[in-house]
Amino acid sequence: MTSLVRAIPAAPSAIAFMHFSNRLTFETDCSDVHGSQAAGEVDFVLVDVRGPLAFERGHLPGAINIPGRLLNAEHLAAYPKTSLFVVYCAGPHCNGANKAAVKLAALGYPVKEMIGGVTGWLDEGFALSVATSQPVNHVLGCEC
Repeated sequence: MTSLVRAIPAAPSAIAFMHFSNRLTFETDCSDVHGSQAAGEVDFVLVDVRGPLAFERGHLPGAINIPGRLLNAEHLAAYPKTSLFVVYCAGPHCNGANKAAVKLAALGYPVKEMIGGVTGWLDEGFALSVATSQPVNHVLGCEC
């Protein structure tokens, strides 16, 4: 008897290698961002694409806020085309980071999505920077 897992065969190793290697060119995770920050190796622009209110209530340390609707050539003119942008949103339930990545790529910038967003960051036990006295459990809103 075959399990539900094996009902559809796994890809051959060479194809699986190519698939998962390619995925890593499009994404990073909370641990890698945090580790890079802790090591002082921040060679990317960390962008919170949620709205200003959500950003003020809690965001990743070192992040700047550019809501997805404002990602355009005018707002990015100060950044060289070689700037690597790492975008995040509220979490896996929100596609704001994906939409932002599309806009950045269309403008010619290299971009990666930080998978997990704020939800993933908190799940890893990492702290948020909070600009107001709002409770941290209300930071996940998207507004993007």
